[in-house]
Amino acid sequence: MSESARAAEALARLVDIMATLRGPGGCPWDREQTIDTLKPFVLEETYEVIEAIDRHDHAALREELGDFVFEAVFVAQLEAEAGHFTIADSLTSVADKLVRRHPHVFKRDEGEAALHSGEQVKVRWEEIKAEERRASGGGDTEKPKTLLSGIAPALPALLRAYHIATRAASVGFDWVSAADVVEKIQEEVNELREVTDDPVRAEEEMGDLLFAIANLARKMGIEPETALRKANDKFTRRFTDMETRMGGSATLKERSLEELEREWQRSKVVVANS
Repeated sequence: MSESARAAEALARLVDIMATLRGPGGCPWDREQTIDTLKPFVLEETYEVIEAIDRHDHAALREELGDFVFEAVFVAQLEAEAGHFTIADSLTSVADKLVRRHPHVFKRDEGEAALHSGEQVKVRWEEIKAEERRASGGGDTEKPKTLLSGIAPALPALLRAYHIATRAASVGFDWVSAADVVEKIQEEVNELREVTDDPVRAEEEMGDLLFAIANLARKMGIEPETALRKANDKFTRRFTDMETRMGGSATLKERSLEELEREWQRSKVVVANS
């Protein structure tokens, strides 16, 4: 049996299991769920997949991907019961989209030019997405789609800023170089200094600063959400080492800032060599 056939069989089994869980005589908890109550589970499984990827834990990733697909099947089952669409509709939609957005692979015989780098593919991808937005936008009852309308508001704010800036840059609205963004960041820092006593203005300027930092990350080819997650993990490891060596959090409160800084520097070395 081919791998694609095995995948189709396994997916069909999962869909059938989900239908049984939701059906008469199925699981009471599963039958009580709605697409709204499933949101935290979808989010949780997403982050567990990311965590497994960060650890390069392939056994965990295999399991977490299964859980992630299950949540998709669960949501699709509820939508099918409501008469909106089925999981097959979703899979057909994404497959059609992939073919449509990779004409350099699937439509070479129609005169589509070959692409030879990831950057060329990204540019062509955004062009095709723009064509799709123009084709589907407008109408009396439908709000016209714009360049930024397809970016999910529910994304983590730093990641959303990255995608917003990427989309704007695709039409040439961008800084020339990373150095230009650094200057913008310095400008935002200066503006933040001027309003530290005004909470409302400070919040606004802090947002501008974070948005500029997301732009710098994009300009340098860094995905900022991943970079910040790694920084969080690094700080946690170092702080935990310092806390453990100094006898716990209660002891930390009794130490001077100079002592804490000295032990922090030690922890940086210890964690780096561990």
